[in-house]
Amino acid sequence: MRKALFFLFFILALMLVLTTIVCKKEEPSGNDLLNKKVDKLFTEWNKPDSPGAALAVIKDGSVIYKNGYGSANLEYNIPITPSTIFHVASVSKQFTAFAVVMLADQGKLSLDDDIRKHLPEIPDFGKTVTIQHLVHHISGMRDQWELLSMAGWRLDDVITKEHILTMVRHQRELNFNPGDEHLYCNTGYTLLAEIVERVTDQPFPEWTKANLFKPLGMVNTHFHDDHQMIVKDRAYSYAPKEGGGFRKSVLSYANVGATSLFTTVEDLVKWANNFFEKRVGGPEIIKQMHKQGVLNNGKKISYAFGINIGMHRGLMRVSHGGGDAGFRSYLALFPDQKFAVAILSNLGMVNPGRLAMEVADIYLADHLAAEKKGVESSERKIAKIDPSVYEVYDGRYLLEDGSIIKITRENDHLMAEHSAVAEKAELFPESMAKFFLKVVDAQITFYPEKDGYVERLTLHMNGRATKGKRLPVTTLTLDQKKEFAGDYYSGELGTTYKIIIEEGNLQARHRRHGDIPLILTKEDVFTGRRWFFRKVQFIRNEKQKITGFLLTGGRVRNLRFEKRGLQ
Repeated sequence: MRKALFFLFFILALMLVLTTIVCKKEEPSGNDLLNKKVDKLFTEWNKPDSPGAALAVIKDGSVIYKNGYGSANLEYNIPITPSTIFHVASVSKQFTAFAVVMLADQGKLSLDDDIRKHLPEIPDFGKTVTIQHLVHHISGMRDQWELLSMAGWRLDDVITKEHILTMVRHQRELNFNPGDEHLYCNTGYTLLAEIVERVTDQPFPEWTKANLFKPLGMVNTHFHDDHQMIVKDRAYSYAPKEGGGFRKSVLSYANVGATSLFTTVEDLVKWANNFFEKRVGGPEIIKQMHKQGVLNNGKKISYAFGINIGMHRGLMRVSHGGGDAGFRSYLALFPDQKFAVAILSNLGMVNPGRLAMEVADIYLADHLAAEKKGVESSERKIAKIDPSVYEVYDGRYLLEDGSIIKITRENDHLMAEHSAVAEKAELFPESMAKFFLKVVDAQITFYPEKDGYVERLTLHMNGRATKGKRLPVTTLTLDQKKEFAGDYYSGELGTTYKIIIEEGNLQARHRRHGDIPLILTKEDVFTGRRWFFRKVQFIRNEKQKITGFLLTGGRVRNLRFEKRGLQ
């Protein structure tokens, strides 16, 4: 009898334990709830017929969550995982900067070295450009991607290091005196990688593998300088297709330093963790990596050594993003919380920087400062307003960077068209004067005068506010347009643009780019409808004859073209 009772109590106790275990399994833990919130951020792309993203998060040295969403290859329906390899574009720069700092620490170079000490073929611009100038984007060097595009290259061409170095050797001027301004420049980081090669007498991919990636256990990471190299488990990049679906966004870079790091989110958080643990490089090198650039006027900039130093809701943030073709990347570290998040995507419309901050907000909720009143939610709401008000916004607005935004009313919709982009995009109202776009994270604010006329607007995009002013309706006679016609040659780029009159309109024709419409903004100044052809300022001699023009993009200023056939 006693044995039977003991056996019965044993069974009851076992059932109670099992029930408790089952109940615990059914109730999600705190981390599980947070992870589900994170997954929800990626719902839009978490399907087999869409490109997507990979995510990894670390806290106190451990990975607390990682996942993949969408497909790495749409042709074979290969899913993205945390082990999928992505091209990470400008997130590469911090690795190049780290290499330079390590060599400086070893006494093999100085951050104050004139770059011509290591690269004697670089032209003498009459001003000393140092390694540190390149690191902080304050060198005044012209950006390689805009120069190549101005010269007729497509960014999906095979572009090698040799192509870039040859182009730099032919430059004659800087954008500004070194140290005067901060202007992002990819050329500087290509030159930094070349300096590392010459100082170490090793190919840059090999040196970084031996000195950075291998010691940190980043087994799926390398600098990719061979566009024909096969990389297993890599993601391919995509862009949205008009009418729905996706198209391939080809990338064939064969240059490193500014870009072309191939890695995974799993490896990126190992790299991030080294900023906390300081295993590779040591405390002094990590400290140097955080030193921000200083301009000639003493102003400190946010850019340090391939990373931006800033704040997010009261917390110190160290971060950098990147974008090439359809690849988008972002790595953010919160040093005081020993927290980091890496997001890599293969779809151009994904904003990993915004997603990374939303992920951080979920896991660091207890550390964040309250949002200030008046700061708008990322979930923007469409206001109901009378479409007749759109009439007062209709017109062309010249932005501070030389580009033009054309605002038009089409039935009950307000459309925006940037001079550097062919496609129109709809503006959605938040109020009578504030509008936002859905295709990109951008907003436009109009400023009506007392009489209701709108003279000014501000474009808010990529953390910058760019002012614009309405252009008057100006036309040229046919004889006036003929003054501009002719062939214009740049010795720096070795390329020619022909200014023509096509159906009564001025166009800049290039054998590889086709025709670029020119829109008059003021006397002798036009804007072109390409991102690299923003401002064309024609030059006249003392007899008022046109002798050439100066071409300005976003990161190239006043590149000279001479008119051919002049007496």
